[in-house]
Amino acid sequence: MAPTSTPRMQLFHLLVTDDIDPEGVELLRADDQFVINEQPTRPWKDLVDEIGQYDAFIGRSATRLPAELLKHASKLRVIGRAGVGIDNIDIAAATELGIAVINAPAGNTVAVAELFFGMLIAQVRHLARAFESMRAGRWDRGSLTGSELRGRTLGIVGLGRIGSEVAVRAHAFGMKLVSYDPYIPDERFELLRVERATSLDQLLGRVDVLTVHTPITDETRGLIGAAELAELKPGAIVANLARGGIIEEAALVAALKSGRLGGALIDVYGQEPAVADHPLRAIDDALLTPHLGASTAEGQRNVAVDVCIAVRDALKSGELSGAVNVDGTFGASWTEYRDAILLARRAAAVARALLADRQARAVDHVTLRVGRDLADGVGMLVAAAAMGVLEGVIEGERLNLVNAKARAEARGIALAAMTAVGPDPVHGVQVTVRSGGREVCVGGVASPGGTPRLTRIDSFSVDVAPRRTLIVLGNADVPGVIGRVGTLLGEAGVNIAEYHQARLTQGGEALAAITVDGPPDARLRQRLLALPDVRSATVVNFGDTEHGREPAWS
Repeated sequence: MAPTSTPRMQLFHLLVTDDIDPEGVELLRADDQFVINEQPTRPWKDLVDEIGQYDAFIGRSATRLPAELLKHASKLRVIGRAGVGIDNIDIAAATELGIAVINAPAGNTVAVAELFFGMLIAQVRHLARAFESMRAGRWDRGSLTGSELRGRTLGIVGLGRIGSEVAVRAHAFGMKLVSYDPYIPDERFELLRVERATSLDQLLGRVDVLTVHTPITDETRGLIGAAELAELKPGAIVANLARGGIIEEAALVAALKSGRLGGALIDVYGQEPAVADHPLRAIDDALLTPHLGASTAEGQRNVAVDVCIAVRDALKSGELSGAVNVDGTFGASWTEYRDAILLARRAAAVARALLADRQARAVDHVTLRVGRDLADGVGMLVAAAAMGVLEGVIEGERLNLVNAKARAEARGIALAAMTAVGPDPVHGVQVTVRSGGREVCVGGVASPGGTPRLTRIDSFSVDVAPRRTLIVLGNADVPGVIGRVGTLLGEAGVNIAEYHQARLTQGGEALAAITVDGPPDARLRQRLLALPDVRSATVVNFGDTEHGREPAWS
């Protein structure tokens, strides 16, 4: 018996910087597949010559990753950001290059929420002035009378993770709560006992304290400017512990100097570190901290562990549920979506191959239809379908779930999706690929705990697992066809895993869906077409490994 060879273990090389908490780094060091190079923070230009040797980068906000650096990162698959903000990363460039960007949005939520209330209490009770007066040997009790939070109205712009933590704690202080967030469902507002404002304008004039907890995007940059500050009640307090630039600093300075606002709580700045002569530093009613929101031992440990686990899982199993530049949210397990992703990708590949063998022009439209239990992940499933269509078309470029939609749209392929209703399988996936006036529809089911199955090719009902290599035959429904096909495959040394023969009417058109082990000889298709009553033959090689699915990253 010939000796069996042991598969070589794949190694992943990771660059870790910006003083990531050791607990997260040790989690990666404990895995023999990871080679860790931990370095102190350096300017991004110093990384240009070495970034190409790494599969992943893990850091915080200190290291910038602009497009000029990322274009040298030929191996980079994942960027892990230990924290929430990703404004130090060129997301558009990363997406174009197929690099997943993963952050840790949950690990420091408590730290930020607690800092907000620490600063707010310090402001309304004049604690900074009290500390200073006591150190100076004075007893200024009479001039330091403050006010309570109870009964005040807190306006929260952004009711995500941190905004929600702020809301929970605000109830303990007896505050009234109103929030503006067009992306959060009503159920979340009801659960947190927060009144919903339908617009920012509806919120501003009612609040005693305004705090923002949104990411910095084109939509939120300058969200609170001079006009918005002018709508606030006289004496209102404004807080920004999210990202510099959401509140216009010049407008805030002017509003504070005018005496109309009661104060400002600022932990983040448009440019960091904030310059020594920053105008906010000279305003007594501005309580400033040097971006301390996540700076607790627990917060740093949590975000480091969270992002290191996410990077590990992305590299080893392809899990991208935490990637900010991949569409889709996940209300169910990643395993369930992984199977649906595989099915969407392979259904699209089958449809594309069938169209190509029918001498259709280039694909111009892809429509995805999913069962209701897969609706939350429809964005990623569309990307998987786009990937299936483009495989074999794009050469020399990285193609994966991160950039597949952008790659498809750049080639003029329109992408659409819908959620099925009625009797459709709740875990069903159906992909329709169109080229000019021709189209092919391939669908299947990815039930939890089961193996993804193809159940439809055009009008024919089939039942095969889309694994290894699929052969699709169009033939006449006459006796002897199955035997002749089986004999030919056997003579060619091709082992049949599954053979499903379908027909619409007796003696009419029929279709065979055959899964076989290993890629067949390139001449097999022509030999199949030479058989009597075989009218079409399409061979789709999925490229599975011997013992499992395809590699997580292509």
